Amino acid sequence: MRVVIQRVKKARVKVNKKLIGQIGQGLVVLFGVGKEDTEKDARYIVDKILHMRIFIKNEDRFDQSLLDVGGEILVVPQFTLYADTSKGRRPFFGEAAKPEVAERLYEKFIKILKEKGVKVENGQFGAKMEVELINDGPVTIILDS
Repeated sequence: MRVVIQRVKKARVKVNKKLIGQIGQGLVVLFGVGKEDTEKDARYIVDKILHMRIFIKNEDRFDQSLLDVGGEILVVPQFTLYADTSKGRRPFFGEAAKPEVAERLYEKFIKILKEKGVKVENGQFGAKMEVELINDGPVTIILDS
């Protein structure tokens, strides 16, 4: 599993120009699933995201987690995180999970986050989306399971 998390002041996602999710302060999570990923990987990533101290209470120091600040999460499916660009000019996505597997783990990931009491909004699996955000910092971190 590979995710890119961005600390944001606010974010939203649209499909066909229709708003389907929006958050205030928190994290945008671009979510990719690899061929070998399992629910165990999703649980690991959830734990890392919720407890990673990347918010600032005291000046110039990452000392608060998403849970500490009561932040929200916008999860956006992003199979292109598994792009292999080592050969040629066209990305190869052979390490990405098949859509039916990826969608199941995407839905499970969202469910686990909600079970932890976090406000979660999400994009639409398989859809062409427009994601708008105001990156706070900017702070952008890549996590792999």
